[in-house]
Amino acid sequence: MKPEVDQILGLTAAQLLAEIAPLLPASYAQSSTGLLSIMLVFCAQEFDRAADIRAAENADMRRLVGELAAFVGDAALKTKITAASKSTDASLRISDLNAANYELRRLLIALQSHFEDNDARDAQAKIWLVLKTSAERRLLKLPGA
Repeated sequence: MKPEVDQILGLTAAQLLAEIAPLLPASYAQSSTGLLSIMLVFCAQEFDRAADIRAAENADMRRLVGELAAFVGDAALKTKITAASKSTDASLRISDLNAANYELRRLLIALQSHFEDNDARDAQAKIWLVLKTSAERRLLKLPGA
């Protein structure tokens, strides 16, 4: 059996928390070790779902900017979002997904600003829904919570 990264991170977190932290004096080192353990648990969660979250977010943002392009009066912005709606992720590498995600978010912010200036509340609501869904996808949970 080959242990996966998320398993290794989880086992490391458990060992730090259950075996190493109690051996440290009740001080900054013990608290810091506990915090590092929790961060490793979150890293394990993120490892398993990172590509899925980013690919879904990118698809949602591309769909939305494509849908909203028809309502954009600014020609330069419309050109950018039309191109973005037709773009694809370079690969499933997290760095590539993040790069696309950052660019799509910048365009979404520009769209939000454009629609706020034009009092287009329906378009704003659609943008906020995509952002809310994104935040829910990225929510980290402590085990057992």
